[in-house]
Amino acid sequence: MDSAVLQKYLDTAVEASREAGELLINGLDRAKKIEYKGRINIVTDMDNASQDIIIKIIQHNFPDHSFLAEEENEYNTRNAKHLWVIDPLDGTTNYTHGYRCFCISIALLIEDESVVGVIYDPWGKELFTALKGYGAYVNGRRIAVSEETDLEKSLLATGFPYDIREGSISNLGLFNHLIVRAQAIRRDGSAALDLAYVAAGRFDGFWEFKLHPWDLAAGLLIVKEAGGTVSTFSGNSFNVLTETDMLATNGKIHQPLIRAIKEVPKALW
Repeated sequence: MDSAVLQKYLDTAVEASREAGELLINGLDRAKKIEYKGRINIVTDMDNASQDIIIKIIQHNFPDHSFLAEEENEYNTRNAKHLWVIDPLDGTTNYTHGYRCFCISIALLIEDESVVGVIYDPWGKELFTALKGYGAYVNGRRIAVSEETDLEKSLLATGFPYDIREGSISNLGLFNHLIVRAQAIRRDGSAALDLAYVAAGRFDGFWEFKLHPWDLAAGLLIVKEAGGTVSTFSGNSFNVLTETDMLATNGKIHQPLIRAIKEVPKALW
């Protein structure tokens, strides 16, 4: 694909993420209207306001493109060659508590493949970007995954599903198993930022269940462009529109982590 066209897509995503980020920062310490999509799965008025900003900017530049966004609205469709996949506020629970770990995630899929990825942390002012075939960057500086080869010396990240209180697979079994196999595990509540940190070499690996395309589409591309590996838990190729369980690593601990996961029967995950 023409690099100039890709760059225009990227520039639009960056503009949208920065404007939405400014909105989120301005509203961070204000009272928020909170609704529950599930027992512990919340959405705020800021999620919706951020999403509106992002979609309006993209629509202005590319009126024939379609959208798959976390908060349901009239824009959502998956039947399109150009599909923007958007999480307007990844880390909503953190945001509502004033915990400064949240971000905006925007990806463009062309024929179901991620070609543009942007993850913006407005509090830390870190902008992670990637174009397919052109590498991954944070604030314009090229990034690469870590060189760690030993799982026991690796810093991992994970998260827990919203149905942790009711679901049969909660990730607690794998967490308990891997916490003594790795150097340490972090759970910060933003899958998109976890993936950005794998790409930047801050985490050596990440796994999580029951995710959605908007959690993963941008991060998947950024990790790959930083030299990392993304797959299902069994090591198969990962389709962001159909798969929900992701494993992302620096590549060097990928197979050791898969083997460690397989040591735990799936019924105990």
